[in-house]
Amino acid sequence: MTGPGTTQSAVSRGQQARAGRSESVRFVAGRALPLFVRGPGGARPAFSADTLRALRARHGGAPVLVRGLSGAVLVLLDRQELRQFYDAEPAGALPPAAPAPPGTGEIRSCGAVRSIIAEEARHLTAAATLDLVRVRHTVARAARRIVLGDAAAAGDGQLTGLLGRLRRHGRERAGTADGHTLLGRAAAYADREDRALRAMDGIPATLLRTLLLLGTHPAEQDAAAAEAAGSGAPGELPRLRACVRECLRLYPAVPDLIRVTRTETAWRGVRHPAGTTVLLPAHFHQRDPEHVPAAHVFVPGRWKTPGADEDIRMAPFGHGPGRCPGDRLGLLITTALCAEVLRRRRITATRPVLDPPGPLPVALDPRGIRLTLTRR
Repeated sequence: MTGPGTTQSAVSRGQQARAGRSESVRFVAGRALPLFVRGPGGARPAFSADTLRALRARHGGAPVLVRGLSGAVLVLLDRQELRQFYDAEPAGALPPAAPAPPGTGEIRSCGAVRSIIAEEARHLTAAATLDLVRVRHTVARAARRIVLGDAAAAGDGQLTGLLGRLRRHGRERAGTADGHTLLGRAAAYADREDRALRAMDGIPATLLRTLLLLGTHPAEQDAAAAEAAGSGAPGELPRLRACVRECLRLYPAVPDLIRVTRTETAWRGVRHPAGTTVLLPAHFHQRDPEHVPAAHVFVPGRWKTPGADEDIRMAPFGHGPGRCPGDRLGLLITTALCAEVLRRRRITATRPVLDPPGPLPVALDPRGIRLTLTRR
């Protein structure tokens, strides 16, 4: 097996950096074991940070081709490759949404969304405790009202499933239909609304984690609550938005991003064929202490510095063509729900118990979070 110097010199000559057998075994184990041990709901990064750091150190930060259970994966370990990754259009990119058919509703305006959130948030603060079950119920009701209309709020969730089935069957029938026909436009509308609902699936976990972090940092909670109770214009909650963004930096909804290249692509002078699977371990880069100050600490203030949204190292919603299409709506809803809770209640973390000065855990399973709510 070659040493670090040999690998780096090979990369400088335009040769491919490849992981050794033992590195590949550790890499695959780091990906598979958390899924078996914790289950898919834990939102734990699939790859060990220690393994990724070791790969980066050994290969000089060059992209490394790793043999996995389902084939080779090109892993991006240095921040200089991040811009190229985000600027590449995903192979599975979704086309722009088609206009809604005549007579159908549109997704609500920001003002209407905030009004719905204010009404639905009462379900979050109706009891003395808050957990994932209650949060999911509230977000699901709000999502149905925002996307499908007020009449959908009384449903038990069946409408969401019916919409998904309509989209799937409509595609089969409308696959050859002109996009300007009623059938084609109706299928496109159902597809758009279903995607909007699915984009909200990650809100409950992010909301619960954000409130847990605020419950663990009383000074930050008091400042956010003061902002929420202030007389500023509706929707102007920069501190709370920063708290949500920081939560997503620490615990991204999608810890590992994948692209499949459309054409032959060069990474650091090494050409790879079309169809290459490229992995960006986003969670690893967002918590990389070599490049991100206070990487494992809750510091919402970092998002209030100029240019923070464009910082390529920290991308809770991604960048470029692959940026999450529901980021603005998701951020609006999560921030508004946080504000409504903080206006009414003080939050204390019941479990898990976090150490504010110390590094935060790598993962926070929302199923294990329980908060205590008291009157302000």
